[in-house]
Amino acid sequence: MRVGHSLDVHRFIKEGPLIIGGVTIDHPGLEGHSDADVLLHAIAESIAGALAIGDLGDMFPDSDDKYLNINSAYFVKNVMETLKVKGYIIQNIDCMLIAQTPNFKKYKKEIKSNVATLLETDINNVSIKATTTEKLGFIGNGEGIAATATVLIKEVL
Repeated sequence: MRVGHSLDVHRFIKEGPLIIGGVTIDHPGLEGHSDADVLLHAIAESIAGALAIGDLGDMFPDSDDKYLNINSAYFVKNVMETLKVKGYIIQNIDCMLIAQTPNFKKYKKEIKSNVATLLETDINNVSIKATTTEKLGFIGNGEGIAATATVLIKEVL
């Protein structure tokens, strides 16, 4: 078994849409080269970390227009292909959304389902949590969102 962990942060911009875990949320969007899905970025990078293959910036540089406005599911699918080639599966993943706004309560079930589908794992292997920073810092001021992901992968050769 191997573990990977990642943190991703993006700032809000006035244009939308906000996409988190592949779910469109009625809220100003996030700034980024891709669709800025902070959760899928953390998930993809945690898997890359568990595989020791680098980070998203190495694999999908924001200097490459190939990735401009791309759906972040692309990054997850790409690292999942590498995961399968190397003979691993997702054992479980634990994710945290850190945002003062929006409130993710009504979206968590759909996000969890999307993530489980992308990771080709049972929905019970996926944890999606959300918290605030109690109005502290740039997140608490409503300027952006952070997401973390910790993944455990299991060899199945």
